[in-house]
Amino acid sequence: MPTLILLAHVPTDAVNEGFLPAAQRLGLKVILLTDQAEAHRRHFEAADRPACPDSIVECDVFNPLAIIDEISSHAERPAAIFSNSDHLQTSTALAADYFGLPGKDWKTTYRTKNKAAMRSHLRDQGVDTLWHAVVTHENGLAELPDVPFPSVAKPREGVGSQLVRFCEDKNALIAHCREVWRVEPGRAVLIEDYMAGELYTLETLGDGKDIAILGGFHVALSPPPDFVELEGRWGNWLTADQRNAVLCQIRAVGVGFGSCHTEFVLTPQGPRIIEINYRTVGDHMEFMLEHTLDIALFEKILRLHLGEPLGTFPLADRVAAIRYFPTDSAGEIISAPEGFLRKGNDLWVEYRSLRAPGERMVITCSNKDYLGVLSASAPDARALATAMAQASAGLSWTIQP
Repeated sequence: MPTLILLAHVPTDAVNEGFLPAAQRLGLKVILLTDQAEAHRRHFEAADRPACPDSIVECDVFNPLAIIDEISSHAERPAAIFSNSDHLQTSTALAADYFGLPGKDWKTTYRTKNKAAMRSHLRDQGVDTLWHAVVTHENGLAELPDVPFPSVAKPREGVGSQLVRFCEDKNALIAHCREVWRVEPGRAVLIEDYMAGELYTLETLGDGKDIAILGGFHVALSPPPDFVELEGRWGNWLTADQRNAVLCQIRAVGVGFGSCHTEFVLTPQGPRIIEINYRTVGDHMEFMLEHTLDIALFEKILRLHLGEPLGTFPLADRVAAIRYFPTDSAGEIISAPEGFLRKGNDLWVEYRSLRAPGERMVITCSNKDYLGVLSASAPDARALATAMAQASAGLSWTIQP
């Protein structure tokens, strides 16, 4: 039985409900390497899971040398090394390269995770010259040349809109940087010129030669100064020229293998990249895509890492939307709706509860504030709007300060 080395940090639904069952269907033995082995063991023991790894091994998965040493200690050579973690793409790429297995280029995974490195690379390639700078302490702010305002400040390697802030002026910028360093002293903060426009995503798959565009989301955000994703509508929003412009930019960064989630703004000058997440789209959008596009998405991604070519595959012509419900108050959850999945009449509607009664909510102005997520796919826009409205009307929470 061929072996898949799966690298993970903390337990996630994408791995446990997506990639693990897909690996099982492909007949793979799964060895899970993680720096949180006990947390994963408790997770799989706590409830019934659609699939479980064959073994869980403690390993410093942020260190590619530790990964290579651990894999080398096994007599059996793996068929693939894979991770869906935003944090582990570079160590995964280096390990896959060492063992001569299909994988992403580690320089590209580094650039996409380190947003300042991506900005510098795009500038050096002459693709985009967005003003940006990195600071790690308050003295660094004082030494910066004139910062264009409004600007955006965010952790250089951040995820999920965490500690991302729109800054109108220098006072707002200094205050936000101080908040970042209060939470994580010395954290590298990327400051960049603000790009006004509507936010979109492009979801792609590649085998190192060809890239397939699955489509993308038109994303609604919370009002400034935060950037919390509230809703995404799936579709083919771009003209051919706009699609080609985004593809040229991600290819310039080095993207071309496996799954990739790119966020960009449509400006009057054309699309400009916000960030590249060189892994599968998250926050439960990935599950919606499987049903909307009618493809075995998780299996397809694993097959690429097993060395199979991209090939051609039909995509279902359906519309879809996803809506997040962030808390508007801090406190203890007293009551919350239970999750459900409703299928019928060519509709697919799912609500996933992300928080349970008894948990305490702290407002972070990021995706950590989500109480639940509702998604639906339908044959047309009218049916989709009706399904989303009816399902949303039945959701309510009680939170006690």
